[in-house]
Amino acid sequence: MNRLINSCLLLTFLMGYLEWGKNNHAFIFTMEADVFLNAVHHPVTLLHPFILIPLLGQIIILYACIQKTPNKILNIIGVAGLSVLIFGLFFIGVIALNVKVICSTIPFVITSIFAVRYILKQV
Repeated sequence: MNRLINSCLLLTFLMGYLEWGKNNHAFIFTMEADVFLNAVHHPVTLLHPFILIPLLGQIIILYACIQKTPNKILNIIGVAGLSVLIFGLFFIGVIALNVKVICSTIPFVITSIFAVRYILKQV
């Protein structure tokens, strides 16, 4: 069950949608690919907190998927790392009244609440 929840967390995270300016928009997975492709020429871009923290969260969640019995604390830290970006997007979507951004973040919010409750209930 942990692997399924962690996989859902990663999928719903990557489906986050961003809009800025007049004609600029992208999903998180496309922006992540752009960051990694440009990191070869500009590795300093990986050090930005809104890139580094969710990236570490993804790595931790992937590590938790591989483990036979995942560590609760690692799972919570991974969810928190991913939540930094998604809850920021949700907040921006609410302030800007951007329905697309809000709707793209709701699946992660629901999945993360379910994941944290499931993780904390485990003995």
